[in-house]
Amino acid sequence: MRLSVDTLGTFYEMARQGAGLAADRLTRMTGVEARVSATRLEFSTPGEVRAELGHDGTHAGAAVDLSSGVEGTTIVLFDEARAREMARTLVTDVAEPSDQLLESAIAEVCGIMNNGFVDGWADVLRTEIDISAPEYVAGPNLADLVGGHDDGIALLFRSQIETLGSEVEFEHYFVPAEESAVELFSSPEGVAYENLAGFDRVAQRGADRVSADLTQLTGMEATVDVRRVSFVALDAIPGAVPKDELASVAFSFDGMPSGYLLFLYDRYSARKLVETMVGREPETGLGAFGRDALKEASNIMASGLLDGWANVLETSIDHSTPAFTWDMGPAAVDPLIVGLSDDQEFAFVFDTRIEAADAAFDVDVYVIPDERDLERALEAVDVDRVDDATANAGDDVDVRDLDDEDLAGLEEVLD
Repeated sequence: MRLSVDTLGTFYEMARQGAGLAADRLTRMTGVEARVSATRLEFSTPGEVRAELGHDGTHAGAAVDLSSGVEGTTIVLFDEARAREMARTLVTDVAEPSDQLLESAIAEVCGIMNNGFVDGWADVLRTEIDISAPEYVAGPNLADLVGGHDDGIALLFRSQIETLGSEVEFEHYFVPAEESAVELFSSPEGVAYENLAGFDRVAQRGADRVSADLTQLTGMEATVDVRRVSFVALDAIPGAVPKDELASVAFSFDGMPSGYLLFLYDRYSARKLVETMVGREPETGLGAFGRDALKEASNIMASGLLDGWANVLETSIDHSTPAFTWDMGPAAVDPLIVGLSDDQEFAFVFDTRIEAADAAFDVDVYVIPDERDLERALEAVDVDRVDDATANAGDDVDVRDLDDEDLAGLEEVLD
C-alpha cells in the first residue's frame, strides 16, 4: 500500500474532526463543558497494536466494531483508575455504585466518544460507517481485541479530555480491516506504508548513534530509546506541551531531507542532563554553563540522529548551530512554529528517553521536514537494511573521533 503526504493530512484531519464531535457529545451527556484534543497520531500495524495491548498497563474502556463504509475495530481506553473516577461523576445519585454500574457507565462514555470520533471520520471520508454497541473491556492484557493479520495499517490517536480544570489522557485505536484500509487510504503515488511504519526504526538507528556519543562524552553508559514516533499538526504543538518552564534547542538541517529539529526538555530533564554531562548540579534555573551544556548535548544528539538517518538513506545531512530558548510552556516553541507555519503543516515527534547511570530523563524531539522532501526521504528508506546499517559520520563531528586534546576543548565549553 502507498500513502501520499495528503493522506497523512487526511488521517490527522480525521482525528481533529472526531475529537470535536466527541467533545460536543460528552458535554451534552455530562452537562459539563468538555474539550477533547487529539494530541498525537501514531502509525502502526495490527500486530504492533496487539503487542502493545498485551503488556501496557491496566486499562478500561470499550471496543466497537465498524461496518458498511469502513470495516474494522476501534477501541477507546483509559487508565482503569481514571476511568472509574470518571464513571463515578456520572452516577453521583448512587451512594455506593456497584462494579457493574461503573463498568456500564465507562462503556457508555467510551461509546459516545467513539461515535463522535467515527462520525467525524465519516465526514472527512465522505462515507457512512455503521457502529456496533460498545463492549466494556478491561485488564492488563487486551491483545485479543485485535484479531486477524499482523501487517497492514493501524492508527493510534493519543488524546486527552479537558474539563473543570483537569486533564485525562486516553488512547483511541483504529484497526481497519485489510480491504478497507486499501480502499480508503491507498494511493497510486506516495510512499510505501511499510516505509512509514518503519520510520521509528530509522529514528532508533540515529538514537543508537547518540547513545554511543553520549557514553563517550560523559564516561557513563548512556542509552537513548525512541519509544514512539507520532504525527502532529504544527498548530497543535503549543497546546500540547506542558504549561511549565521548558528548555528548547532548535536547529535547521539541509540535505535529504531538509527541515528543522527541536529538542524540548522539561525543567527536571534539562537540569538532570546537564548534571549528568558535567558532573555537578547547575545553579538555580539553568545558568549560563547549564545552557551551554544543554546546547552541546542537543548538538551531539542532532549530529547523531541526522548522521544515523543519512546512513540509512545513503545521503548527507548538515545542521546549523543551536538556538536556545528557556520559557514557559507554549512560549518555548511558539517562535519556531510561527516562523514555519506559512510553509509547513505537520511534524513528526520522537518520544525519546535517555538513561545514563542511575539517571533517566525524557526529551521530545520534533522533526519538521520540508514537505517537498518528505515523500522522497521516506521512499528512500530501505526497510530491509535499516537494522543492518551502522551510522557513519558525515560532515559533523563524531565524538568517537575526537582525541584527548579535542575532548579537553569540549570540556572547557561545558565547564
